[in-house]
Amino acid sequence: MNKTELESIIEALLFYSGDAIPGSRLCEVCDSEEITIHIAIYRLNEIYEKTNSGMEIREVGDGYQMCTVPRHTPYIQKLRQKPIKKILTQALIETLSIVAYSQPITRTQIEDIRGVRCEHALGKLIEYHLIEEVGRLSVIGRPVLFGTTHDFLRHFGFKNLEELPRIKEKLLQRFKEEVREEMNYYEEDKDV
Repeated sequence: MNKTELESIIEALLFYSGDAIPGSRLCEVCDSEEITIHIAIYRLNEIYEKTNSGMEIREVGDGYQMCTVPRHTPYIQKLRQKPIKKILTQALIETLSIVAYSQPITRTQIEDIRGVRCEHALGKLIEYHLIEEVGRLSVIGRPVLFGTTHDFLRHFGFKNLEELPRIKEKLLQRFKEEVREEMNYYEEDKDV
């Protein structure tokens, strides 16, 4: 299966970039329509799979990124001679779940939902590039709002946040009520 010129160009751009390139930017640079770019990437992934390549192109957010296939991670870690140990403890998983499903969200809101302090968990999740600061809440003190990153999507194999597993409606409603109560608390403080 030979690559077309467009496929070769896309492959070179993604390899060169190292990061995700928005689909709209690929369309602009390649002077092609979105569907043409999508088909070219699909064909490239077919070629990679058929040839047992160590590379693949993943859809991340609204863009695409050249990535190594997960089965080669142990060898990449050996090459780095420093194994990457990103241990997600129960506390980190709970905190990450709250951020993923309720973003953007403040540290105080997360602590209210979990019932415990979470500075350490947030610090580790930021260190692991799974969450990041996405803004500030427009209230007194302007607390930081947290949200998930592209690395979060890539790590868990999601194209976007809509692919997150659905949680029970009753539990989701409880989360939303708690966040709403917290927001009302902040609004009352703002008026004082």
